Amino acid sequence: MDDAQSVRLRASRAGGTGAMRTARRPRGILKMLESESKMVRIIRRVLPFTTAVCIIAILYVAWVFMARWSENRSLEQAADAKKQTADNEVTRTYGSDKLKIVSFYTTPGAIARGEKALICYGVANAKTVRLDPPVERVWPSVSRCLEVSPSRDTKYTLTAEDAQGHREMASFLLRVK
Repeated sequence: MDDAQSVRLRASRAGGTGAMRTARRPRGILKMLESESKMVRIIRRVLPFTTAVCIIAILYVAWVFMARWSENRSLEQAADAKKQTADNEVTRTYGSDKLKIVSFYTTPGAIARGEKALICYGVANAKTVRLDPPVERVWPSVSRCLEVSPSRDTKYTLTAEDAQGHREMASFLLRVK
């Protein structure tokens, strides 16, 4: 009797298939180990490609962040330049420390008797402001308008004075038809 027959004979005497299962287990384990080694081989073959894909993805994300940062920086620089230009314009218009009447006008330029007109004025670096003939209380302001209703042609004069005593004057004639 050979070894395989004796294993079968013992299995049948021992009560059935328990011994047979132990004889089959090594084959199942071998198949499982073979399938695991196939899986490892597949993973080892794919791993360099997935690594390359991950590196490419990381580089793309870094490029996107860098491009957005660069664009935001150029927009901020443009906004800063525009703000600087506006600041320079304000300084040029209002002067640094010099007294200046920025605006003094009426709208409309001529009115009918009984109608109302607006007198608007703006001063820079003034301590006191006076309007002749007096209409209502006035004070230093960058932009302020008053409502008037003269009965005849009237010449309005705005006088502004700074803290050092320097004066500046402006006038216009409001015509009444």
